[in-house]
Amino acid sequence: MADQIPLQPVPRRAPRRPAYYSSASAARRHSRYQVEDESSHLDEMPLMMSEEGFENDESDYHTLPRARISQRKRGLEWFICGGWKFLCTSCSDWLINICRRKKELKARTVWLGCPEKCEEKYPKNAIKNQKYNVFTFIPGVLYEQFKFFLNLYFLVVSCSQFVPALKIGYLYTYWAPLGFVLTVTVVREAVDEYRRYKRDKEMNSQLYSKLTVRGKVQVKSSDIQVGDLIIVEKNQRIPSDMVFLRTSEKTGSCFIRTDQLDGETDWKLKVAVSCTQRLPALGDLFSINAYVYAQKPQLDIHSFEGTFTREDSDPAVHESLSIENTLWASTVVASGTVIGVVIYTGKETRSVMNTSNPKNKVGLLDLELNQLTKALFLALVALSIVMVTLQGFVGPWYRNLFRFLLLFSYIIPISLRVNLDMGKAAYGWMIMKDDNIPGTVVRTSTIPEELGRLVYLLTDKTGTLTQNEMIFKRLHLGTVSYGTDTMDEIQSHIINSYSQVHSQNSGSNVSSTPSRKPQSSAPKVRKSVSSRIHEAVKAIALCHNVTPVYESRAGVSGETEYAEVDQDFSDENRAYQASSPDEAEQTQVSQPFLIWKMLQALYHLCGPPLDSFQEIPVLFVLRSPEMDTVLQVALVQWTESVGLTLVNRDLTSMQLKTPGGHILTYYILQIFPFTSESKRMGIIVRDESSGDITFYMKGADVAMSTIVQYNDWLEEECGNMAREGLRTLVVAKKSLTEEQYQDFESRYNQAKLSIHDRNLKVAAVVESLEREMELLCLTGVEDQLQADVRPTLEMLRNAGIKIWMLTGDKLETATCIAKSSHLVSRTQDIHIFRPVATRGEAHLELNAFRRKHDCALVISGDSLEVCLKYYEHEFVELACQCPAVVCCRCSPTQKAHIVKLLQHHTGKRTCAIGDGGNDVSMIQAADCGIGIEGKEGKQASLAADFSITQFKHIGRLLMVHGRNSYKRSAALGQFVMHRGLIISTMQAVFSSVFYFASVPLYQGFLMVGYATIYTMFPVFSLVLDQDVKPEMALLYPELYKDLTKGRSLSFKTFLIWVLISIYQGGILMYGALLLFESEFVHVVAISFTALILTELLMVALTIRTWHWLMVVAEFLSLGCYVASLAFLNEYFDVAFITTVTFLWKVSAITVVSCLPLYILKYLKRKFSPPSYSKLTS
Repeated sequence: MADQIPLQPVPRRAPRRPAYYSSASAARRHSRYQVEDESSHLDEMPLMMSEEGFENDESDYHTLPRARISQRKRGLEWFICGGWKFLCTSCSDWLINICRRKKELKARTVWLGCPEKCEEKYPKNAIKNQKYNVFTFIPGVLYEQFKFFLNLYFLVVSCSQFVPALKIGYLYTYWAPLGFVLTVTVVREAVDEYRRYKRDKEMNSQLYSKLTVRGKVQVKSSDIQVGDLIIVEKNQRIPSDMVFLRTSEKTGSCFIRTDQLDGETDWKLKVAVSCTQRLPALGDLFSINAYVYAQKPQLDIHSFEGTFTREDSDPAVHESLSIENTLWASTVVASGTVIGVVIYTGKETRSVMNTSNPKNKVGLLDLELNQLTKALFLALVALSIVMVTLQGFVGPWYRNLFRFLLLFSYIIPISLRVNLDMGKAAYGWMIMKDDNIPGTVVRTSTIPEELGRLVYLLTDKTGTLTQNEMIFKRLHLGTVSYGTDTMDEIQSHIINSYSQVHSQNSGSNVSSTPSRKPQSSAPKVRKSVSSRIHEAVKAIALCHNVTPVYESRAGVSGETEYAEVDQDFSDENRAYQASSPDEAEQTQVSQPFLIWKMLQALYHLCGPPLDSFQEIPVLFVLRSPEMDTVLQVALVQWTESVGLTLVNRDLTSMQLKTPGGHILTYYILQIFPFTSESKRMGIIVRDESSGDITFYMKGADVAMSTIVQYNDWLEEECGNMAREGLRTLVVAKKSLTEEQYQDFESRYNQAKLSIHDRNLKVAAVVESLEREMELLCLTGVEDQLQADVRPTLEMLRNAGIKIWMLTGDKLETATCIAKSSHLVSRTQDIHIFRPVATRGEAHLELNAFRRKHDCALVISGDSLEVCLKYYEHEFVELACQCPAVVCCRCSPTQKAHIVKLLQHHTGKRTCAIGDGGNDVSMIQAADCGIGIEGKEGKQASLAADFSITQFKHIGRLLMVHGRNSYKRSAALGQFVMHRGLIISTMQAVFSSVFYFASVPLYQGFLMVGYATIYTMFPVFSLVLDQDVKPEMALLYPELYKDLTKGRSLSFKTFLIWVLISIYQGGILMYGALLLFESEFVHVVAISFTALILTELLMVALTIRTWHWLMVVAEFLSLGCYVASLAFLNEYFDVAFITTVTFLWKVSAITVVSCLPLYILKYLKRKFSPPSYSKLTS
């Protein structure tokens, strides 16, 4: 059993020691160990311990490199090597610092409207996305090309033709192909650079209104400075980072769109500084003496710490500034007109600082072709050395060696990269034009072949496998639970509860809600079910960040208009908006002017009359993007369905409508938004009628379980709901006295004024309130699966792709979704990795998991972190053997780390797919990233290599386009190599026959035409080839599995093409030499014509499915060659090539070179057919 072999000892000190020591005594001094825990008796699984934290003891000394060097020798070695290294490092660092002169970022004090008071010089507010300028364009582009060895090699070869002793032909023979490649590259870069220049110029030339003492003046975006007061109109881009001072909206707030900054489609609510918003007139901004203290520029777009100070008042006014008071550059004002003071410009703005060059992804096929190209270079050198050796080193052998390197330089195909790049562009165009996967966008055109080589698919859950459309399914109060079939009971309780209250207050003009004093001052009594339901529903209706927006349909010309408060409304247009109204055309709301008029109705008016809410159609817009937008709206929609409707909300209050039509008003005292760290949100409200103050909070069970009062049902019911696939939220409340709230508010405002560690201080104050809260209810919301998820996952599994689901949701929910989506088949067992916290526990659990066979693994993020800390290699090895893996409670960093682990330990190609901002790091880390344009925004889609609209589209993307792209590029790359190998073989045969003379066989236009107009079009037409129809590839996903073995491009297939090239080159050259009669020019004519025909026939031999463009390319190339014969008098004897003798000699040589290959292909297809031919025969 597992109780004999002890664990390896753990070092007492955490830091890892050097790999070896200068003496054994030194090693002994560091060999003190201690055993971590009592689990040191395990022997079931001899896990390889991670080297992290371990030291080498004296028993390992004999296995280490020889380090027994005398003290004197080591001292001299250090002086020579170490001193020189120190000198070089110091000098290089000094030179780098001199060149860069990177300015240190500091906090700043910005006076309103006074740029001249700035203590330092800040960057110019100009957008510059250009890579080059007029002087650096050509050198920069050439450097980017010639930094690669092969391109540099071709440059050296071309330049060598200026040396008379090395010249072996016309200059354009070598310069024309190189010039063509460079021209294509320079033109492409020039077009891209010009587009960047135009975009930059357009952005920098946008005019904005600048507020000065003399009034408004127009200023270009690039001329804006720190301290300027800038006016930004609705629908206008914010030119720089600003602090929000004033707005035309009476509420003192506005909405902005941030989709170009963070990819989120939800509008963000921004609040003006109250001190400046209260000023009577706009010009009064210059009559006050005020400044903004802003933290130093940083990357985080979701936080800001600063203060606003007005010095001319008595006493001085200090107001804390946070993220809600900022307007970041590249966002767009969605409502009203705003005035802000500029605090960051240019490269110090958040948008520019977060602009980084994405990971330059290189496909596996490109790496494999690079390896083959290196092998060709070695073959080139070896062949040249052999020729010089056989020549006998006569004369200046080194010159002859270089001449042979030039003669055989076509072994390395200079056009390989151009052909592949054009092929990749064609693949991307085909993908985006596929009507079966509409909306697909190729954002990284360099890796379409990666879609055909994937082994691991790592997917998010919410919004990727599920629709992210929430339906309220369950309300649990502890002793009673309500499902979809009993929601009418909840509605009855709500109606009865409020009807009793209003009947009691029928003699009063004040509408009220059941009033309760804080529990701290009243004895605990057992509440009735009706009372508990009422409290739970009211808490859900109040604790959120949702804002209702109203619309009405005008009867003129079918247009939609948005009514003022005195207009009548119809119930027909009721709809709900969870994502940004930017996406209105993709949602149920189709009215064209919805976006702007919604906000006009909401903010230009404080709200419609309370008696008109009954017939107003409503849209819900979320104020904060932090919490799941769809989930929050689903909860508000549910409260409306049971009778308690959110009808109005602004910065200070919200109104609820009861089933009887009465309006309940609650003043918003504080809001604590949801964060990924806290996993909860809260709100403090005051009831207008009773004056009661209540603190409501909702959040994840892991966060709320330690906050609510002790109970014996929450954990169990959370697990039960999770097993049903429901997303859970815990709702709680706490009643506060006036004194308690005033004390809290004082401490809270003081913490918000802090400049340093503000977030920590604010969190500490809020946590002091989050104690012993009353648990109200547990909600369960269902996130339905996306369309065709089950067959898509089944298809991917049959294709040999292993699927890992990485989600931040709880274990039970993730497990349920894995089963319902058939990520885990019903016949497979599931091993749930129990929580582990120590090395010993991880060792035990890994041993238990190793005994399982063919079972899916479910593990939490905490346990995963422990396993990776101590047993990284062993865990990854075991997990990779599972048919499916589910990692729950994963952070975005963990998701990316898992991707990198799979890449490092398996060497296989990985793909990550997700739809939210928390999936971006995973998508960027994967070899191939796929983003879904979902309801969580476009951030994942914009960061991905490929963007799709539905998860089911990934099946066709991989099985059809990925498979075809890989097979086509493999065939194209090897054929381009074959084209260079065959002509180099002919050159080698020619030289060997004529006493190893370094004389070219073909010169001038023949060499240029061979690589371009004579063979380029047929070879490139291989990008249209396909072995099976798309329907067949989808029906038999097992065909995809063959691609992961790399059989289409390998050293074996490469060697076959090399042998074919040698055979055909030898036949063509020897045949021409045997059949020519008198003149040497006849050898050139016969061999070159046979070469062109052989290449065209080899393209036909390689093609598996003919396309009409392929036929056109074949005959067009042949026609171009035949037509050019009349103009090649310098190379051909026109009288000879028109004879029958020439034709039969060329035909005979061509048949001998190609017929055996056709016969071998027929025999192989008959006796050892590939997988696809079995399906098409």
